[in-house]
Amino acid sequence: MMTYKGYRGSVRFDDAAEIFHGEVTGVRDVVTFQGRTVDELKTAFHESIDDYLEFCKSRGEDPDKPYSGRFLLRVDPVLHRRLVELSGDDGDSLNNWIASRLQGFVGEIHGESGPRE
Repeated sequence: MMTYKGYRGSVRFDDAAEIFHGEVTGVRDVVTFQGRTVDELKTAFHESIDDYLEFCKSRGEDPDKPYSGRFLLRVDPVLHRRLVELSGDDGDSLNNWIASRLQGFVGEIHGESGPRE
């Protein structure tokens, strides 16, 4: 993964063409980039993000924003109370307690550890 201005890009290598192809993830619009070397790829990624932001600005549109890290979750009130109790028992806020457990869950599934940028 590559990151720039909060946007993320995923990259694949085309062995036959000997070129890296990338796409910005997490946005509705299609934003791509490519390069033959890592330096070319990074430059193209940055230019693609800058071009995307300028294109949106020229059209008077708001660009898709990278995820803010906030989302609303509705749960049963009984479950809400129990989660508050459990987080309090651990001496943590409900938000931090749930975020920690979600990170652990994702880590178990994908073999990751720690927050991702």
